[in-house]
Amino acid sequence: MEFVKAKTILSKVKYGSDWYGIDYNMNLYRGCSHGCIYCDSRSNCYHIDNFDIPKGKENALAILESELSKRKEKGVVGIGSMSDTYNPNELQYEQTRGALKLLSKYNFGVSIDTKSDLILRDLDLLKEINSKNNVIIKFTITTPNDELSKIIEPHVCTSSKRFEAIKTLSDNGIFAGIMMNPVLPFITDDEEDIKKLVKKAYESGAKFIHTYMGMTLRENQRDYYFEKLDKHFKGLKEKYIKYYGERYNCAVPNYKSLYKVFTNECDKYGILYNMKDIIKAYKKEIKDNEQISLF
Repeated sequence: MEFVKAKTILSKVKYGSDWYGIDYNMNLYRGCSHGCIYCDSRSNCYHIDNFDIPKGKENALAILESELSKRKEKGVVGIGSMSDTYNPNELQYEQTRGALKLLSKYNFGVSIDTKSDLILRDLDLLKEINSKNNVIIKFTITTPNDELSKIIEPHVCTSSKRFEAIKTLSDNGIFAGIMMNPVLPFITDDEEDIKKLVKKAYESGAKFIHTYMGMTLRENQRDYYFEKLDKHFKGLKEKYIKYYGERYNCAVPNYKSLYKVFTNECDKYGILYNMKDIIKAYKKEIKDNEQISLF
């Protein structure tokens, strides 16, 4: 694996109270090998060359430990917003596992975005952190259909494997759920598929599903996405161009009615979908665990 120089790993965030309650953010890798056809991180504004080849960050764990040791506020650290921290290189280099050990050592919480069931390797550390601080795991699942997931997310485990991972995490007391982002117009915006996804989430013990009923398209990302549409969904690129033009935010055509179907299904199964409710639930749950452990 190639490594790039890094001056810092941990950064304080301003938006955390509105986005899963995170206080800090870090990415241990640059780029991602999952090959998701819709990934916004391909956009030129992020300046990531050879995006499909993940690169590590030199001395990442030494830098991280130095930064954690100086932080007085023991908040929740978000991992994986720009690059899935459980890419195949993690099997050998264990940068994520090493980072989790440090978060536990310095009593920080963690919020992880991933599509990979490799996260189960670190279940022991997640449980350890969960006993001291807040833990939330967010699996991106865009379709309940494994065959479709193999097309739009070709180099990572299928949706069914992700549901299984959520079940394992939930069974072990870890607050886990789903980011149903993006919802691809004319591909994953089928009403029956949304219902199936919510039902599978319930059966897997998912505590929440958060979604945006659409996707974003810009710069290099749009070109890559359209190339994949031409390959796998003939004629759909032209439909996008006609319907959305150069728009950045591309909501699905039936946004309001589909979102209503989604929320009705979530309500039926007792699954959270409002961001404030999700944050309140996972942070409150950890506090309750801490109180119980004191007596």
